[in-house]
Amino acid sequence: MNIRKATIEDIEQLSVLFDAYRVFYEKTSDIEQAIAFLSERINNHESEIYVAENEEKKLVGFVQLYPIFSSTRMKRLWLLNDLFVDGHQRSKGVGIALIDKAKVLCKESDSCGMILETAKTNIIGNQLYPKTGFELDEEHNYYSWSV
Repeated sequence: MNIRKATIEDIEQLSVLFDAYRVFYEKTSDIEQAIAFLSERINNHESEIYVAENEEKKLVGFVQLYPIFSSTRMKRLWLLNDLFVDGHQRSKGVGIALIDKAKVLCKESDSCGMILETAKTNIIGNQLYPKTGFELDEEHNYYSWSV
């Protein structure tokens, strides 16, 4: 398995994985919009996307991170916004390898760390994240506002 930075040449395969990720979170499938969204992120350098590629050069997973900043720490902080592994590839270490690559990005960019959120019903993620060193924050409230 090869973990590498995604390029615009990966869009076709990556958009299929991204669409499956969105469907997992109960969104309507929309490959065309997935292609447009991911193309913008890559072309505008607005996120870091790493892909897991098997021996046959097929993409089997991805992680997408967005840069944010911690004012109190006065450093970059990465938001691990999206992590998805094809259902047939789960329990093979793909998710761990993608998170490990994200950790390398954090160290190389001299950031203070990584944050993420996931649904309480995401059993797989809620088992994976502590296994890879993430700690559940039980002290702070999470709020959101939508337009």
